[in-house]
Amino acid sequence: MRNELHEALMDLVGVVNRPQPDQYMLNLAGVSLDRALFPLLVRIGLRGPLGVVELAELAGRDHSTVSRQVAKLESLGLVERRAGATDARVREAVVTPAGQAMVEAIGQARSRMYAAVLADWTEEDKATLARLLRRLADRAKAWVEDGSPNPGGDKGADKP
Repeated sequence: MRNELHEALMDLVGVVNRPQPDQYMLNLAGVSLDRALFPLLVRIGLRGPLGVVELAELAGRDHSTVSRQVAKLESLGLVERRAGATDARVREAVVTPAGQAMVEAIGQARSRMYAAVLADWTEEDKATLARLLRRLADRAKAWVEDGSPNPGGDKGADKP
């Protein structure tokens, strides 16, 4: 039996991971930045300040790679690293004003891309998609973090 949800998610992940959409979005935003750096910049801009380990987990990358990439963002003047608010031993990355301007330009370009992709969808369909994707993402995060996709459920029971 085919698993339509799995196939759709795999297709979507495949599109998202291709270099062409990223480069198109960067061009649309008028941003010149290495494709490997902009997802980190955006995550720091939207969820920061972030330590390297947390950022690596969010990005699904090795923390040593992310550390080098954050250093590159810092050298470009897009992020600053500072002592953590709750633990001074942790160095957190936070966007600079130049970095925030770039995050906003990328966000506007992303919105234009989504508008084009979803142009023939009703507002209700778009709202339903956003609600269901948020629900799926929250459950997936709970499964990874707690070992259970059901908050309050049997921890580890659903882990493969």
